[in-house]
Amino acid sequence: MSDHSFVTLSHEDLMAREEDIEQASRSLKAMSHPLRLKILCVLGNQEQSVQHIVGCVGTSQSNISQHLAILRDKGILKSRKDANRVFYKVGDAGTLKLIEMMQQVFCSAH
Repeated sequence: MSDHSFVTLSHEDLMAREEDIEQASRSLKAMSHPLRLKILCVLGNQEQSVQHIVGCVGTSQSNISQHLAILRDKGILKSRKDANRVFYKVGDAGTLKLIEMMQQVFCSAH
């Protein structure tokens, strides 16, 4: 027996939570790109520099920067500047939990 419990929402509950559903949809859409998922996996619960992310993901800095901007604009990542370096981290605990769950489901040893 699974310890996962799913809640079924009524039509009224769904309508009341429309804003939450829209936000979740926007976030999932932004995260669904393979390169952005890689970035999120590299970050995990750590703050990392753009240079570190580029080194781990293995594509150009301009390409990484474009994807980081999308994730930041959607509220998934937070950034800070320190001199000429920019550091990124996942913006909230809920998104971190979602990333951890995706890693457990899709990145486990087969």
